[in-house]
Amino acid sequence: MDGWESDSILATKLLAACWAACGPCQESLAKKVVADRATLAAVAGGVFLLMPSALGAAAAKSPLLTPAARAWIGRAHGTGFTAAAEPALRAVADLSPEDAADLLDAALDFWAVSGARQAAIGLADDLPRDRSRRDAAEAKQETAGLPEFEVITPELPEDPDGVPRYSVLLGQTLLPDGRPLPMLSLECETSGAGLEDLRRRTDWKNWDGRQMPEADINWRVGADMATRSLRCLVQVDPEGDDVTPHLWDAGERVSLPERWWDLLDRASHVLIAGPLNNARDESALTQAADADKLLAVIARVSFT
Repeated sequence: MDGWESDSILATKLLAACWAACGPCQESLAKKVVADRATLAAVAGGVFLLMPSALGAAAAKSPLLTPAARAWIGRAHGTGFTAAAEPALRAVADLSPEDAADLLDAALDFWAVSGARQAAIGLADDLPRDRSRRDAAEAKQETAGLPEFEVITPELPEDPDGVPRYSVLLGQTLLPDGRPLPMLSLECETSGAGLEDLRRRTDWKNWDGRQMPEADINWRVGADMATRSLRCLVQVDPEGDDVTPHLWDAGERVSLPERWWDLLDRASHVLIAGPLNNARDESALTQAADADKLLAVIARVSFT
């Protein structure tokens, strides 16, 4: 925004500390960001401006936030790249230090979970992938400081054994009463993955982001307690047996971030949404929901 420049280096350092769960680093950098309102606007805007309407509305009602922080989220969420976005971002300057700190804490909760996507709990290592476009996107993000939300459609490999494959990306959403709920986004990893495949293999309903999707006890997310990792996403038949092939299987056991695992343990349910062609684009979820090309379900967690 003209005349109001954010400090991308400071923001990047804060997000790095957040993803690394470095408390002292995060506390020190957060004070600087609260004092630099343009940078605070960039960090908060990167979450709340692009949040689907239902999630933003829930965040705006959260009793955990100060009234001013809730009011800002209610004004900003869903404005994306519209003309209403800039006035909302500039309104961060009017927040008190307490309200600004509260807004930053709320934004960092979402950024902390989004950083978990670097854990690489996707397909098996031997599955061929064309990483050239993704590597370019990641390099662009690193040089820009904060993520630039550019849609990049990857060239996907053929389905191994004729079975479409997906990867899962960790996230977090809010229930209508403001309580957090873990979320998994399904990203297409092979050419056969996509909306048509999910419609064929699931009975999930279209999700526009305006209300919570239906819960279905026939869908389970398998979690391993010993390694604190995800194992699979499966549908079970009336006898309780897994329907094969599984919709997703972990290529390797990767321990989940502590905060996300603790949330999973408390909630025992996960919101699952997909398909996304490029989940690294932070607006992909909203775009898919608005285009009526997003399916979702709330599944139970099966701990073993």
